[in-house]
Amino acid sequence: SINLPLGEVKITRKIKSLDIIIRTCTDVGMLTQNKKRIFEKEKVEYTLRSINSIIQSIKLSEQLKEIKIKFKIIDHNSKKENLDKINKLFKFHSINYKLINLDVTKFQKKIKKINQKKQPVTANQISNMSNIHQSLLESNESEDLIYFVEDDYIHTKNSLNEMVLAYERISSQIKKDLIMCPADYPYLYAKADQTQIFLGEKYHWRKIEESLCTFLTSKKIVDKHWELLKSMCEFEHYPFEKPLHQIYEKEICISPIPSLAFHCTNINSIFGLSPNINWKKIWEENDI
Repeated sequence: SINLPLGEVKITRKIKSLDIIIRTCTDVGMLTQNKKRIFEKEKVEYTLRSINSIIQSIKLSEQLKEIKIKFKIIDHNSKKENLDKINKLFKFHSINYKLINLDVTKFQKKIKKINQKKQPVTANQISNMSNIHQSLLESNESEDLIYFVEDDYIHTKNSLNEMVLAYERISSQIKKDLIMCPADYPYLYAKADQTQIFLGEKYHWRKIEESLCTFLTSKKIVDKHWELLKSMCEFEHYPFEKPLHQIYEKEICISPIPSLAFHCTNINSIFGLSPNINWKKIWEENDI
């Protein structure tokens, strides 16, 4: 990895493979809110554009052709017509994928029905926790990097290329595996936290202490923190991602500046639209 005037960074952490595990639910508008998402479309539209944006970012990268990439879709309760649309999208791009229909009954008994706020856990949250649990189980078959991603993140064209090459560069520099979040969330600017800055392939990356449940990491990190990750699927913490934040106390988690993806939640959410990027342009580029 060469960057003027810094010279060459010897890549000692070469990526072998990337498993992309996408959690879909095309019939639920918002998990915990009644507000409408940006652009006010049906949920399936966000799912299709999210998948399309990831596929396009991979196909446009020459470097990613050197590694083995696999797609898995873990779907909960989508209509057949929506699953057909997903299938047609993969066929259009001539990419194989594995579809897993989530069986919530396999996980229901393991989920505590009262959350950390002493409130009943909703049916939507139970299905979400079950889907995350299934994605963790699927990661057992992975060899190297794993990208756990929700179906409402629209990615830029250079997103996966930057993430993988930055992972190689930064992990080679710090001599350990790490965690990457693709989004530059607005809540990161709500307080003046101290941080560390890393140089990726084309972007700057900063150390963060919090994220949502879309992140890229290695099989080694997942195995190391398996019990904490699994606890997120069995008890609704407050915040929900609290086990992830506990992991970030021991491992380095970074996010890009500017963002490589934006979260299509409602426009006022501090967990949504990243600053200083053209959301509409990225949205339109991924029209199906």
